[in-house]
Amino acid sequence: MPRREDISKVVILGSGPIRIGQAAEFDFSGSQACRALRADGYEVVLINSNPATIQNDPEMADRIYIEPLLPEVVKRIMELEKPDALLAGMGGQTALNIAAALAHDGSLDELGVELIGCNLTAIEEAEDRDLFKKACEEIDLPVCKAIACDSIEQVLE
Repeated sequence: MPRREDISKVVILGSGPIRIGQAAEFDFSGSQACRALRADGYEVVLINSNPATIQNDPEMADRIYIEPLLPEVVKRIMELEKPDALLAGMGGQTALNIAAALAHDGSLDELGVELIGCNLTAIEEAEDRDLFKKACEEIDLPVCKAIACDSIEQVLE
């Protein structure tokens, strides 16, 4: 993929603390994203609440913030750093939820930050099980017969 000249600084959201059997893949993919972006000449700002991640190595990012992974904290850091783009896909569900919240409340537009890697529609479709099923069916991917339910009553119908 060619380098985008309209982007010079990228914020990458980490996944937070690793739990046994969960999130190690985000630590790895996030560190690979940091390396690749830096190798292409982008300035990388990493935000992660996990002080024990390999991503906190000084060679991974130009600046590292070990802060709570909350929309208001990420917004404050982006106000300070003034990035061109936000990459959330390497941080799992936590990072995707933060990116969606910042898009919905207008923060990304207000700060002039582009969501890269996956767009808001993709995040929303993947989060909503019914929309996800419909999206899969539209491109002829096999899916299990299912309906989305929000209550026990709906299941029993």
